Amino acid sequence: MLKGILTVGSLTLISRITGFLRDIILAAILGAGPLADAFFVALRLPNHFRAIFAEGAFNSAFVPAYARIREQDGPISARLFADRIFTLLFAVEAALLLLALLFTPAVIRVLAPGFAEDQGQFELAVSLTRITFPYLLLVSLVTLYGGMLNSVQRFATPAAAPILLNLSMMATLSLAAFFPTAGHAAAWGVLIAGCLEVLLVGADQSRRDGLPRFRIFVLDDDTRRFFRALGPAVLGSAGLQIALFADTIIATFLPAGALSALYYADRLNQLPIGMIGIAAGVVVLPEMARRIAAGDVAGSRHAQNRAVELTLLLSIPFLVAFVLLPDRIMLGLFSRGAFTAADAAAAGATLAAYAVGLLPFVLIRSFTATFLARGDTATPVKALLISVVVNVALKLMLMGTYAQVGLALATAAGAWVNFALVVWFAARADLIGFDARLRRASVKFLVIALVLALALMAGERALDILFASMTRLRAEAELATLVGIGGLVYGLAVIALFGRKWLRGFRAGPPAPPESPAPT
Repeated sequence: MLKGILTVGSLTLISRITGFLRDIILAAILGAGPLADAFFVALRLPNHFRAIFAEGAFNSAFVPAYARIREQDGPISARLFADRIFTLLFAVEAALLLLALLFTPAVIRVLAPGFAEDQGQFELAVSLTRITFPYLLLVSLVTLYGGMLNSVQRFATPAAAPILLNLSMMATLSLAAFFPTAGHAAAWGVLIAGCLEVLLVGADQSRRDGLPRFRIFVLDDDTRRFFRALGPAVLGSAGLQIALFADTIIATFLPAGALSALYYADRLNQLPIGMIGIAAGVVVLPEMARRIAAGDVAGSRHAQNRAVELTLLLSIPFLVAFVLLPDRIMLGLFSRGAFTAADAAAAGATLAAYAVGLLPFVLIRSFTATFLARGDTATPVKALLISVVVNVALKLMLMGTYAQVGLALATAAGAWVNFALVVWFAARADLIGFDARLRRASVKFLVIALVLALALMAGERALDILFASMTRLRAEAELATLVGIGGLVYGLAVIALFGRKWLRGFRAGPPAPPESPAPT
């Protein structure tokens, strides 16, 4: 399991690094004004629908089902199941794409109503959305291929696919002079990336077991069970996207630059979420599903506890840095070209607000896995929908006073509600158990976080004096130095409290003595 998490995490880190390079280029060329806001709406729309119909709901239902069928009935039955799901997925996504292309202006009026006051920005958003929306169909195929690969412990190419999005957008942005606007260049980069991702992940799946084929859809027991899991998962993903849509809708009524501040802050916040939280969920879900299907409930709990432990280890530095140094991070990464110091301050305040919910963001995938591995997508949805109500209500309450920062705070509060409910539901059903090792590690992480915070605050004050005479690259030099100080202090603190042999404990095997099986 550790190898899988590190594989996904390291490739996700590369994806995030190339994503930051992409965002630096975006910030320098598009800035944080009307053109950038129009592009980010065009980018968000296919991503929202992708989260509902592809990565979010689909993975929650498909990966455990495919892993279970392969474990219990063999690869031939699993392949037949995948063929039928592929046929249905392609038909639904193609129909959705056709409707979106035909009714793009109506979609923009609903989801970005604030743009209606500026006809030029509205038409630009429509034009860019028609370019980016086909990415939904392409990335849905990538999700299917990736789910099949993840189920057989092959994680590399699905995790590497998003890197192509960043490289493609950087390539087209470098050629922005040949497009009507820089926004068009970025939009075409998104579409080209979708084609490249299909080729990459599809080639790996083709070498492994062959690509899924079109097949007459039959509603057998396996597909019925899949739909029973998919229905609540779609509802839950839709509820989450409603909260994200609320960000987009509300931000279009806020002053110019609010959407961009949300985007840049969310991009940084997504670094630990994607590199750590989602990576752990991607690996632990098929691992737990396989063990539960084989009757090894104790092993599945052990795998989950180690995933939580590793998630905390990797996410604590991000939490401390985002809370204490948001302005310095934004200045060091993005403050150049059209992206001003005022833009950096707005995005930094938004990042700090997002960071309030970072822990539940990164931990939630490891905890919902205990339900999804058993084919129960309904229980996590109950928690999610309650959190969405809290989230949206707080957005409406906070937007007037705190603008986009209020939207980010509401998102963080919703994440805590979601996480608390999921843990409560799991504990009530006796589906989770925190072993002594995890409890001890949690206390140590708290101590390490405090040590790191003190080191960064002291370092920040010292650097203000040390770099006072610098006139160029000061923000970049200060940020790089603080990253070095933080990394050194954190590493030494972990070694001091845990010891060098601690990572050897990250095994997927069951603990000793084994626990009694939990009800499934």
